[in-house]
Amino acid sequence: RIGMVFQQFNLLNAKSVYDNVAIPLILNKVPKSEIDNKVKTLLDFVDLGDKANAYPGELSGGQKQRVGIARALATDPSILLCDEATSALDPDTTESILQLLERVNRELGVTVVIVTHEIDVIQKICNRVVVMEHGKLIESGSVLDVFSKPKHETTKRFVRTVIPDEIPSTVKHSLACDKRPYTILKMHFLGNNTTDNVLYHINKTFDLETSVLFATVTELEHTVLGIFIVQFIGDDLEVGKVKEYLVTQGIEWQEVTL
Repeated sequence: RIGMVFQQFNLLNAKSVYDNVAIPLILNKVPKSEIDNKVKTLLDFVDLGDKANAYPGELSGGQKQRVGIARALATDPSILLCDEATSALDPDTTESILQLLERVNRELGVTVVIVTHEIDVIQKICNRVVVMEHGKLIESGSVLDVFSKPKHETTKRFVRTVIPDEIPSTVKHSLACDKRPYTILKMHFLGNNTTDNVLYHINKTFDLETSVLFATVTELEHTVLGIFIVQFIGDDLEVGKVKEYLVTQGIEWQEVTL
């Protein structure tokens, strides 16, 4: 009940695309008429219906991986295990393979388990993530939770490769020369939290000046995550009011020290 997709495709070069996909069915002694229908259906599903008689040596890397996916689906698995399935592919091909894996999950109802060190792969198509280090599980949860609030230092380093959340060094240098009293807050905006409205209200309501030092907006699990690092120039009393206001708006914040 488990299908396997390999990093290096593992196709039999002496066999045609059709025969490579048929191998699991032949080994399971499925009748020839059923094999023919199944193989043709799967090749159409992975957009290789016209390559049935081609050989692996005639295919691109992305096409080879599509054959691998079709072969893995031949036995109607409930789980598709993908071991670094995109790391041997260029960015454009990777994108097309990820879209195909999404279709496998959405249209066939197959659970897709992806082993990868490419964080952007997780960001694009996964809904749950488990982070492992030295064979031990160090963090797990929904992609939205783990990517928006990573707890372990290793996870934080991984996530920063796709969602940076630190003040650029040039900005830090300029802040070192700023002698005015200020506080820096890092704020997380999720989903319906409207960044513009919040900052507009702060500027209109409180006696302080704001300056956005860094901002990034990312989509995770069809939810928008915004990370804003803002300098609030003014006394501690007004900054305290801002912190209370952010809490009432359901916006998480933390104070940043340089």
